[in-house]
Amino acid sequence: MRRLGKALGCDPMQLYRYAPSKDALLDGVVELVLSRLDVPPADDGDWAGVLRRTGHAFRELTLAHPNVVPLLVTRPLATPLALRPLGTLRPLEKLLDLFVTAGFGEREALHAYRLYMGFLYGHVLNELQERVLAPDETDDLLRLGLHRLPLREFPRIRALAGELATYDGARELDEGLAIVLAGLRTEGQPMDTRPSG
Repeated sequence: MRRLGKALGCDPMQLYRYAPSKDALLDGVVELVLSRLDVPPADDGDWAGVLRRTGHAFRELTLAHPNVVPLLVTRPLATPLALRPLGTLRPLEKLLDLFVTAGFGEREALHAYRLYMGFLYGHVLNELQERVLAPDETDDLLRLGLHRLPLREFPRIRALAGELATYDGARELDEGLAIVLAGLRTEGQPMDTRPSG
């Protein structure tokens, strides 16, 4: 709070008028960012299309605010569901409604939501890790900083420099979403989420 007060040029105690604690402030940041994520209803019944568009919107939102991504992933762990800011629960409610409207049972809709959001969180974390270190450098090993890795210990990573340097987050998201959505369709509606065996 002191660093934030200093950055804003105000007494840190003034910040407590707007947020009662650091945790409340961080929750507010997450709520603000998630409030920009729109999950439209599937008026035409194309729930998979809605999930694709929402996935891309989520990706764009996180790339626009990469420093918020760790908060998006970890803040929910710090607060019980019913005590979270309502704005953070709206995407959950809308996605559950999307799945239930598409024919998933309520329990199956929750599992589908978890699978979908888990994939999206993992994707954006991976994409942010793939960022190029020196974009103006022409050699892929140098662009990615891979020249710092000992060749004998990391031959496979170094060998993939060209592939790593041409990472296309949007394409990777589409490929991953295709797999996730195919899995949701294959399991059927409602999905059988009982443990096997």
